[in-house]
Formats: sequence, structure tokens, C-alpha cells
Amino acid sequence: MTEPKESAPRLLSLDVFRGITIAFMILVNSPGSDAHYWALDHAEWNGLTPTDLVFPFFVFIVGVSLTFSFRKRIEKGDSRSELMGQVARRTAMIFGLGLLLNAFPFTLERLEGIRILGVLQRIAMCYFFGSVFYLFSKIATQIVAALLLLVGYWWVMTHVPVPGFSLGDLTKEGNVAAYIDRFFLTGHMYRPVYDPEGLLSTFSAIATVLLGILTGNWLQSAWTKGQKVTGMLQAGLIFLLAGIKWGVFFPINKALWTSSYVLVTVGYALLLLTACYWLIEIKGFRSWSKPFEVFGVNAIGAYFLHVFFLKVQNLIHMPRMDGTPGNIRIYVSEHVFGTWTGAQNASFFYALSYTLLWLTIVWILYRKRIFIKV
Repeated sequence: MTEPKESAPRLLSLDVFRGITIAFMILVNSPGSDAHYWALDHAEWNGLTPTDLVFPFFVFIVGVSLTFSFRKRIEKGDSRSELMGQVARRTAMIFGLGLLLNAFPFTLERLEGIRILGVLQRIAMCYFFGSVFYLFSKIATQIVAALLLLVGYWWVMTHVPVPGFSLGDLTKEGNVAAYIDRFFLTGHMYRPVYDPEGLLSTFSAIATVLLGILTGNWLQSAWTKGQKVTGMLQAGLIFLLAGIKWGVFFPINKALWTSSYVLVTVGYALLLLTACYWLIEIKGFRSWSKPFEVFGVNAIGAYFLHVFFLKVQNLIHMPRMDGTPGNIRIYVSEHVFGTWTGAQNASFFYALSYTLLWLTIVWILYRKRIFIKV
């Protein structure tokens, strides 16, 4: 549905941070072909590329954002039970949108083997449990919960045996998370042997949203803006260094959402949010931020629609330049951009043009004061 923009002031730097994340998400999701620059593709397994930062940034932002939203509602007099009813409905809607994307195009074969989990489904679950923690626990409890989730996930992944594999095996087939997913979700996963948004790794993803909640609490504290910047900068560096150190023993891995991956990505998220906050809220440099603000206030809509129309493009079959089967996305990449540049650049320019197309669309929505909510 659409709603008018809230009259209450927003934290512009948070909208801009969200918008940067969504813009980069569209860019990396929309290559014109299989020719990628390394920075615009995920790490093969262990390791980290800029693309691997996008999803945890969004989960982190969910945590930061819900503190502002719920605090405002509580100050207006809404009870926590009323808020949880709304949380449950919103969780179901976001999860359902994820299932809808997974089911499209709606063929019998696709519906029979529909992937149960996914990006929006993980966001929905993190939002739900993050909301529970924020509404019904104190900050100290949230800190302990995040720590227990990270340490507990590490312990399970390294100390629980998987039949047929050595203890602590973290390969695609041999890790505990993949074994659990195969047990419960066989035939409904992203990959045959594992799911990058699987069941067990959702627990460590909840730690990401909890760290976002703690950041939101910090941003709404009584400290000065300068002190908030210093605190976030210090925390970001500490998380980053701690994650790198932990990664020596528990590899940084997006598909497993390892504890080291949580710390490193939250570290980078804090550094980027700090930069946005310092530039916008303290220095008042806002002229550069408008495109990202526009993306940021329509983030879920931009995500859902850009993925939906990527799938539509894949259904429009057109031949590649060499005559082999392709789709309209590859056709445009090769015939519009590939005639004057290399394959990687053509793929990148297609992704960039698709991102700019969605910027145009959400800018029109912004000008008309239409904000897609779920």
C-alpha cells in the first residue's frame, strides 16, 4: 500500500545509508551477463568482496531503524502488545513477498520445488526477533544475546559432528548448517547441498540485527553528536579488527553468515554510517545525498520491484551475438554496450543503467510523496 510521508523528522543520514545499500544491491544484482568484476560478485566461499557487505548492511539497518520507529510509537501511547501484533503482520507480509519472488514465474515445477527461504524471508525473521528483543528486553540483555548467538553459533559449527564428515568441516557439503537445511528443506533450497539463507545461520543473522538495535539506541542517547560519532567509529574499528582476528579460526563466510562475518560486516556498516552521520548531521553536507535518500525511503519497494523485473527480463528470450539462447538482458548488454567495450564493462554498464532506471522510478514516487510500505 502507499502512505504519505510521516510528518515527524527522520534521521536523514540513516535514510542515506539505507539508500546507498539499496543502490549498490541493485547494481550487484543486475549484471548484463555472467562477466563480473570481482568486486561486483560474491566470494566463491570463504572471503569477502564489497558485494558481500550489502545484505548484512541491510539487516543491520533494520535493527537501527526499528528503534526509531518503535520509540516514536511508544511515545504516542501504543502498547507493546499492539506493536507486536503489527510486527507479526509485517513479518508475514515480508516473508510472503519473498515466497512470491521465489515462486515467480508460476509454473507447476517451480511451485513444487519452491525455495522456502531467501533474502526477504531472512529480513522478516531478523525483524521479528529483533523487535521482540527491543520491545521486551533491556540493553544489557540485548548485548548478552548477541554475544551468546555469535559464540553459540561458532561452537555448534565447529563442535557438532556431521555424519560422513570430519568435526568442524566448513565446506559447502560438510558443515552443520547445510546438513540441517538438507534434513528439513531438501528440494526447497537455493543450492542442492546448502542454502545461503538457511535455518541455522539465521541465528547469527539475528546477532547482526541486535547490533543494529544497539547502534540505534546509541544514536538516540543523550550523548552529543560528536560523542556519538566517536563511539560509532571506535566500535566499528573494534568489530572490524575482532572479526578479522576471529576469521583466522572461523572463516569469514557470507553463505554461512559466520560469527567473524557478522563482526567484520557490522564493523564496515558502522564506519559507513559514521561517515554519513558526520557529513550530514554534523557538517550539514547534504547536496550529494539526495539520490540515496530517495532510494532509502522506498527501500523495500525498490528491492522487490527490481528483482521482479529482473525475472521478467529472463523470460524474454532473445539470441546472443553468437547465436546461442539468451534473454533481453544479455541482448541489451551485448548489442548496446558490448559493441564498443569489453564483456565486463558491458555487463557493468547494463547494471548501472538498470540502477539508474530504478532511481528514476523511485524519484518519481518521491516527488509524488508515495512511499511503499509493508
